[in-house]
Amino acid sequence: MIAVLETTKWDWECQPNHTYLLDGDKIVAYIPKGESTPKYFKGVLHINKRGRTFRELKVSPFKTQPSDKKIIKVQGSKGNTYEIDPVEKSCTCPGFMYRSKCKHIEEYLK
Repeated sequence: MIAVLETTKWDWECQPNHTYLLDGDKIVAYIPKGESTPKYFKGVLHINKRGRTFRELKVSPFKTQPSDKKIIKVQGSKGNTYEIDPVEKSCTCPGFMYRSKCKHIEEYLK
């Protein structure tokens, strides 16, 4: 994972550049411009880098996730593998990303 500062020159003033924690083309967290507290996402969000510029930060402003965090891998009905975080009660499946709930978590918490 890398921390990057967006350096895009926008044609309008309503789009601020934020600081992002990226895992490939996935956004794990971001820090809004003018703030210092990271906001972590429950699900997977993809970032479209086309037309945008970023600068990698040498020192990350993001706290690292605890290494003893228990992640459970489950298989979806179509064969995809998803990760459940029982502490956060989150899942990486598309259903959780859109509805903040899914059958994977409901089945796990039974």
